[in-house]
Amino acid sequence: MEIIRASDVWYEYVNPDETGEMAVRGVSLSVRRGEWLSIIGHNGSGKSTLVKLLNGLYVPKRGSVTVDGIDTQDEERIWEVRQKVGMIFQNPDNQIVATVVEEDVAFGLENLGVEPAQIQPRVQKALEAVDMTRFATVAPHMLSGGQKQRVAIAGVLAMRPDVMLMDEPTAMLDPSGRREVMDTVERLHKEEGMTVVLITHFMEEALRGDRVIVMEKGKAVMEGKPREVFTQVEELKNIGLDVPPMTELAHRLRADGFPIAGEPMTVKEMVEELCRLKQGI
Repeated sequence: MEIIRASDVWYEYVNPDETGEMAVRGVSLSVRRGEWLSIIGHNGSGKSTLVKLLNGLYVPKRGSVTVDGIDTQDEERIWEVRQKVGMIFQNPDNQIVATVVEEDVAFGLENLGVEPAQIQPRVQKALEAVDMTRFATVAPHMLSGGQKQRVAIAGVLAMRPDVMLMDEPTAMLDPSGRREVMDTVERLHKEEGMTVVLITHFMEEALRGDRVIVMEKGKAVMEGKPREVFTQVEELKNIGLDVPPMTELAHRLRADGFPIAGEPMTVKEMVEELCRLKQGI
């Protein structure tokens, strides 16, 4: 069952000189409840604009977006949309507003008017979900970038959205922080059934999803399962995108005459394939 549907969506930015710049051009897509959809594309491809359309931060100039059947252009119901679709941005510092972790996670609940007796249990559960319980009374500025982003995720989880939209949430993190956040998202997706829409420019992150959409010049130009998309190496390179490192390695090895079988995309898969070749299997 779908939770989000975009139908022939167009969005235009108006420049100071009143000329228009079309950022999204006729995109149609659906997000199924419980799936992980990754959206990739180089800078300026329209992916961040698209994700802001999916939770009503922007409304389409043409076409429509519905969230659980609610049209995002229905101003009287926009807060219902925002409660169903939580948003995580690049910089966790922009989402952290309190001086103590547990108070920050409670902030959104207080603004929603949740009964005080319900707030602490929901904060506790959200912190448990991102493995940050032991930092509940710590000041956010004492945390690493990855830990801050996990606190930001907990703040959204506490509001119990149906969908987590993530706009390059690891872009400002080091490799350790990126791994922390992506492992957390993967656990929430697999164990809690959280619907995830992830914008990323790290191909190995997109590989974790169930489905990938590739954006180029405001259009969705490719769509499919990660293995279906990332095996189209030349097509992706032609629009300025990389592929997962192991996919690139397999592509180069084949070009050099090595009979790499299948489509290894992870280090483990590549090691297994190279061992197979060495043993002459």
